Amino acid sequence: MRLLSTILVAAAITMVALCGTENPPLEVSKDDRTVKATEDISVVSYADVLERATPSVVAVYTTRLESVSNGSFFAPRGMEEIFRQFGMPMPQSRGSEERESTGVGSGVIISNDGYIITNRHVVAAERGQKIDEIRVRLSDDREYTAELVGADAKTDVAVLRIEADEALPAIKIANSDLLRVGDVVFAIGNPLRVGLTATKGIVSATGRDSLDILGAGSYENFIQTDAAINMGNSGGALIDAWGRLIGINTAILSRSGGNIGIGLAIPSNLAIGVAYKIVSSGEVQRGLLGIIPGDLNQELAESFGLESTQGAIVNQVQEDSPAEEGGLEHGDVIVEIEGTVIESARQLRLMVSQMEPGREVQVKIIRDGKTKTLPITLGDLNRSTAMQDGGVEDLRGLELQPLDQALRDTASIPDEVSGLYVKALDEDSPFADVLRPAVVIVEVNRVQVKTINEFKNNLRVGVNHLYVWYRGSYVYVAVRLEETE
Repeated sequence: MRLLSTILVAAAITMVALCGTENPPLEVSKDDRTVKATEDISVVSYADVLERATPSVVAVYTTRLESVSNGSFFAPRGMEEIFRQFGMPMPQSRGSEERESTGVGSGVIISNDGYIITNRHVVAAERGQKIDEIRVRLSDDREYTAELVGADAKTDVAVLRIEADEALPAIKIANSDLLRVGDVVFAIGNPLRVGLTATKGIVSATGRDSLDILGAGSYENFIQTDAAINMGNSGGALIDAWGRLIGINTAILSRSGGNIGIGLAIPSNLAIGVAYKIVSSGEVQRGLLGIIPGDLNQELAESFGLESTQGAIVNQVQEDSPAEEGGLEHGDVIVEIEGTVIESARQLRLMVSQMEPGREVQVKIIRDGKTKTLPITLGDLNRSTAMQDGGVEDLRGLELQPLDQALRDTASIPDEVSGLYVKALDEDSPFADVLRPAVVIVEVNRVQVKTINEFKNNLRVGVNHLYVWYRGSYVYVAVRLEETE
């Protein structure tokens, strides 16, 4: 009966989370001043600073109920299908019991009415499994059951909400765009379940956007700090010397798994922007230009008559996209959007992703040595055809031909080889490093392909593996494809 009661309570909690009323608007307290010495901030001790921020940092615990065998007879994981194929009876266990699997992390209270920001990976179970309960413990040891308002995998941001009888201690939010290398920061969280802990360091770097920590198609713009971030700190607060939130502690770079002074945090501007969208609409809408951008190197910039490598070159404009409708062409170099200077393709991608679909933006370009500004109304990345179909359209510089008997005879390809023949390949193609003319593409991501549509539909954003035939030998090759923006 106790087990049944536990399951029913967990189910009830889940139903409440799923069927909750419409979210109230998210209101946070912001402070856009830069950090400087003031009469009410001590430069001898940071205790007063930490006292301001610590009550806003919480511990986050997740629970998942799982069945485990407690008998001596069982089927080893992955062996069930073998028993079925050979008509053998499945080994039976002598009963099972429910066990709670608990994860731990941190979070930050960002509004007085109970909104809490954390990392998605803190509240998401592995391999798509379901979390049954999320609990939050405040710095004064009060505990609450939390509702998962929403989460965004591409930025690793999640928003929780708890119902309290009184106003909660919300942290003040700083403008993370004003951060400078050398600013003093503190990482606050719940490392290794030891309790609320603060570590001190400085901002080591900003704009770390090419680490691929969050996976393919993600949006990275990390603050790097040497303030110690340890296991359990994920989702906790990175604060400045005034006690304001400037980042959400997310990850470390380490060969040993322990802190070596390279900690990474999501800037508060990015994290809070995602939180606003999750609370207001339940999803993170992202703007879409409809281009495949690239970075400029010195030779490319010189060939286009540019004075620097600053900007993002338009490698491809998709058909019927906002970019095509707005007049963008391949070969254009985007140097500004809405007055913000574009330094690289990654920055362009991040900036557009944070803009609302339907918004008209002013895109400043250089075309044939002349500067012009194009008004472009952004589309919705979440509703784009490429996202819905899961395919990748970037076949730039790759000419394929289905195999027929005439081609087999001409190219001396055996009858048992099937697939797509690489007829031509430009050096600027994303496939140029792994393919060559006369190669036959047999499989894409373990799916056999015989038509160009099959090839396109089985490609994905990120790393793809191709199984190819060339001159009598089969081999696997890997190619990374970028998401269309």
